[in-house]
Amino acid sequence: MIPRIPKAKTAGGSFVELVVIVALALGLALLVQAFLVKPYQIPSGSMEPTLDINQRILVNRFIYHFTDPKPGDVVVFHPPQGVDRGGAGECGVPHPEDQSCPEPTAEESGDTFIKRIVAGPGDTVSIRKGLPVVNGKVVEPDGYDIRPCRGSQECNLPKKITVPEGHFFLMGDNRGNSEDSRYWGPLPEDWLIGKAFATYWPPNRIGGL
Repeated sequence: MIPRIPKAKTAGGSFVELVVIVALALGLALLVQAFLVKPYQIPSGSMEPTLDINQRILVNRFIYHFTDPKPGDVVVFHPPQGVDRGGAGECGVPHPEDQSCPEPTAEESGDTFIKRIVAGPGDTVSIRKGLPVVNGKVVEPDGYDIRPCRGSQECNLPKKITVPEGHFFLMGDNRGNSEDSRYWGPLPEDWLIGKAFATYWPPNRIGGL
């Protein structure tokens, strides 16, 4: 009996297989970014010295489905609408000059910010020399550094606000150069995208957060 010789694959068949493999790889990458882990690039100096401009980080997008956000977490989120306008349009309600914004605008922005949670639902917050005073106690950095706040009005906001249920008060580590909850209010938990857990670029800054 003459053995059968397998037919060679056509060039067209190989191309189709390659297209399918590439499509599956892209689909998997998009799925991972949409639901699991997504990379971000730091756009400003508001988190210095923890994170520098153009440094790249990885963000866990699913962790807050299983655990609650807590003070100390570095988070990526959508800020309230109005942060691009500044001034009175940033905060959702009028408030005294010596008080942080007590309430955000009603809608979230399409922009993405990164800050650190410093207080949670039900906490009272005021600001002294750039440090949050939470429930009457000054919150010093624990395991991370900040850039001190000097001279600007937002360094000292002695009039207290109470963080509403389901909201979090966020600040940048660069306390004198950060657009944060002092300006636009406590952030609804639903606007959090995820927790930053590692930095992967540049090589000399690779590590956890």
